[in-house]
Amino acid sequence: MAFQPGDLVSRKSYKCDLPFRITSINAESGTAELAGHDLRLYADAPLDDLVLVTIDEREQFEQNIHSKEAQSLKLFRQDYKQMQMKHQYRATNGYRSTVSYFEMPGRVLHIDGDPYYLKKCLAVYEKLSVPVIGKYMNESEMPERVPKLIAQVRPDILVLTGHDAFMKSKGSIEDLKAYRHSGHFVRTVKEVRYHWPSLDQLNIFAGACQSNFEMLIRAGANFASSPGRVNIHALDPVYLVSKISFSSFMESVNVWEVLRNTLSGANGLGGVESRGMMRTGMPFPTEDNQGD
Repeated sequence: MAFQPGDLVSRKSYKCDLPFRITSINAESGTAELAGHDLRLYADAPLDDLVLVTIDEREQFEQNIHSKEAQSLKLFRQDYKQMQMKHQYRATNGYRSTVSYFEMPGRVLHIDGDPYYLKKCLAVYEKLSVPVIGKYMNESEMPERVPKLIAQVRPDILVLTGHDAFMKSKGSIEDLKAYRHSGHFVRTVKEVRYHWPSLDQLNIFAGACQSNFEMLIRAGANFASSPGRVNIHALDPVYLVSKISFSSFMESVNVWEVLRNTLSGANGLGGVESRGMMRTGMPFPTEDNQGD
């Protein structure tokens, strides 16, 4: 069977458990590089281990994942309403003031090693009304390019993600050489923290599927994947940083509060107590409070 980059396939040796997109094919070795269709996972496989995902199978995969995404989105919106009520209470001095106010959620710079996932993430940020700038960038280029981009954009929250994988054959769970891209994420976080050392001034999420969580946190990330070396969903970074974006800078955000609406949960994501990034201002500009 002739495969092409972009084909949706699964692996026979893994009982066709997950759908992947073929990113490249090495005809000489008879292997293909694979990216998870809904998970931030890289893999490679012999071409004879691959099977095309049928239309019916694809529809079933997408129906299952869309159902999970819809549930996470619903839970996040419920959380957002509660956060809005807290902001309103604080801004109006316990509802005793009628002054109008405005909100400035934390600005996100989302750097993604997969253009397909980046587009998907930006669509969800838009639904959630999170101010965001998204950039596609190969993971290996991030350590050099990201700090320069931060200096230009000046975000409140940085997302460093793409694809990753832990490979037992290349080392122990502590060895960065045993991961596809954890080393790139770790070096990028270190470079960024050299210039922006405060965890309260720049909130960082870093990692992808099976990433070295401990090393990313030690490097200076507020949140990272993956404590259980499990796969994480493509949209998990979006839900996590959106919670930070809409939480008041006057509050510490409980780690569990941030993780509970993600699809992967505490095995896939973790972090340290961090401040929110939302700021409230007043009055809201109207014709009544503007000069002639």
